Amino acid sequence: MKKPNVIFILADDMGYGDFGFFNNGLSETPALDGLIKDGVCFTQHYSASPVCNPARASLMTGRYPHRTGSIDTLDMNGLDRLALDETTIADVLNSNGYATGLIGKWHLGAIDPRYHPNRRGFDEFAGFRAGWQDYYRWNLYYNEKFVRADGRYLTDVFTEEAVAFVKRHRNEPFFLHLTYNAPHRPLQAPEEDLKLFTDREKFTTGVSRIYAMIRRMDTGVDRLLDELKKLGLADNTIVFFTSDNGPQFGGEGDESIVRYNHGFRGCKGNVYEGGIRVPMIIRHPSLLWKGGMINEMVHFVDWFPTILDVCGIEITSGLKKLDGKSILPLLKGKRVDCGKRFWQWNRLYPVRTSNIAMRDGRWKLLRPPIPVTMEFPHKFGEIDNEYTYHPERFTDILHDPIPEFKITGENPPQLFDLGQDPLETTDLASKHPAVVEKMERETDAWFEDVETERKSIKP
Repeated sequence: MKKPNVIFILADDMGYGDFGFFNNGLSETPALDGLIKDGVCFTQHYSASPVCNPARASLMTGRYPHRTGSIDTLDMNGLDRLALDETTIADVLNSNGYATGLIGKWHLGAIDPRYHPNRRGFDEFAGFRAGWQDYYRWNLYYNEKFVRADGRYLTDVFTEEAVAFVKRHRNEPFFLHLTYNAPHRPLQAPEEDLKLFTDREKFTTGVSRIYAMIRRMDTGVDRLLDELKKLGLADNTIVFFTSDNGPQFGGEGDESIVRYNHGFRGCKGNVYEGGIRVPMIIRHPSLLWKGGMINEMVHFVDWFPTILDVCGIEITSGLKKLDGKSILPLLKGKRVDCGKRFWQWNRLYPVRTSNIAMRDGRWKLLRPPIPVTMEFPHKFGEIDNEYTYHPERFTDILHDPIPEFKITGENPPQLFDLGQDPLETTDLASKHPAVVEKMERETDAWFEDVETERKSIKP
């Protein structure tokens, strides 16, 4: 039996509310809406983190971010690095006869050749290794070769590279991880896309740019899907599309990018539903239905074992402990209980009581972010900007000591019944103290487990 090809497309900072399918046509995403109609869409699909690189670490390994060492977006401090003893999905697929390619954003080790995608299971890499990139003044690596911008819009560059990858490997099984950086900042879009939204006079300029960036990405997805059809590969290629976390909000006045997010509370950076619940669409001929909605909870850690299951590859005993489980039976119409799931993220080093959540069935326990643990280090901003525009100048990360947080005051837990209240409007902690106590104990045990593994990582 011929091995299926896998294309896993990852957007950056895109929520349910950014899809035309879910926002009643506020945005324009005909290709993605078509994928939903031709495949399946998950209504309770969760990223592993409310920010970029920890989420990507889980996607690559099937493990919670803390275990992998990839805990913060601060790549210049090395906090984005995926530990060298982690096995990626690309490692496994490559060793089982797949051509593997990463096109776009990596963000799992910006500096040091040991963390380069070519050394993490990817035969081919065309993209950038840090957290963001200018859409017109971009700097990319083609494997080891450094290439500066040539006038093209970056989203188009990634689409062209993805099409070229598929053409090159049409006669062998392949895994393509296409990681668009849209609609992540800086908010830059081609004028022909932007004008469609500014002319409507319904949105701020900031939101118009976001929707224009998404429209351009959607056009790229359409072009890639069309190429699969032309090459006769569509029937043997499973296509995934999701986002690394919820939408970025912020800005003031006409630069505000606060927009519709399907009514969910929160946004990128926090563990309310708006920060971690993200769309997932899958299209594959072996699915038993089209245009279906899957309502069971699924998490980023589940995709590593699921993809291997789809490809007929057994999980060997040599792998580290996986936190996910294959949901292939769910895709075939059977029920799968993925169990309990956890999230936690803050700056610099994990803090047990800040921005942490647990989901168990209908219940979600959450402690909101503690402000002091979420502050972006001021001096990092200038260095981050310098690295983005001149990555060739950097040969090592910063080795400054990590400061200790001074935390004061209480940060009591909140409890939500997502079965009745998916928008997290009513805190039920005071009405169900036994549920809170039980879930707090389980969260404590989880945090100690993943943190013990993180602290054992050797650079």
